[in-house]
Amino acid sequence: MRIAITGGKGGTGKSLVATALAVELAKENKVLLADMDVDCPDDHLLLSIHPKKEKDVMITMPKRVNEKCIKCGKCAEACQESAILFHKETGPKIIPDQCIGCTACMLACPVDAIESEQVSTGAIYTGSGQGLDFVSGELKAGKKESSPVVNAVNKYISEAGKNYDYIIVDTAAGTHCNVIAALRGCSLALAVAEATPMGAHDLNLILELLAELKIPAQGILNKAGVGKRELAENIFAKNNIPIYGEIPYSLEIAKMYSQGVPALVPEIKEIAKKIRREEP
Repeated sequence: MRIAITGGKGGTGKSLVATALAVELAKENKVLLADMDVDCPDDHLLLSIHPKKEKDVMITMPKRVNEKCIKCGKCAEACQESAILFHKETGPKIIPDQCIGCTACMLACPVDAIESEQVSTGAIYTGSGQGLDFVSGELKAGKKESSPVVNAVNKYISEAGKNYDYIIVDTAAGTHCNVIAALRGCSLALAVAEATPMGAHDLNLILELLAELKIPAQGILNKAGVGKRELAENIFAKNNIPIYGEIPYSLEIAKMYSQGVPALVPEIKEIAKKIRREEP
């Protein structure tokens, strides 16, 4: 069973829920925790796991062949990422950190003056600890496009998934393409929310996305007791999503979080029990 821990806004507690839930489920089941927030992965820190690099994630990058180039500018016209600067006298100049490796420039060049080369854009890391296995992707510093790394982690999960009872996917914040890619293949999503105006706004967006993707969802109210509870409750009700569990705002949890200890509070244990009971 592949379960996504998601929730629109950053800082709602997705990683706290993902790590704690994975550890609790791992007490009775074989669990893989996948950190797919590749721009800023931190689940290994919350679990005090020291992952090792599994492999580099490679992408195809363009390389100008000066002696072939006729300085027509078609490559720059084709580039939707503004990764090619063109001047009629000097010709095109490729900006590597802006390029996402789509190869549109290569296809547009009428004289094959742009060749390809493979470069690393990030890496996949694996490890184990707290009774579970762990995989994460990390985008290389300075790189813009993180989707190749997310897709690489997805491929890893697809190949290794049959060995696990549960795959817990910790998504990035937001509703962008990388979140959609991380949600792909999940049979359940736990939408983590906080009772603040921004939290409610972004909760509505992620619930609408989950409905569009036809992924069953349940609500998790984190930091319960802070803010105006009805802000989150109204959004869950509007989208016909029940509140599956609540996690209190407490100093105890904050201390666990900062010390790299999973927040195995009673509320997390109850959520794990529900998941085990309701699995088909």
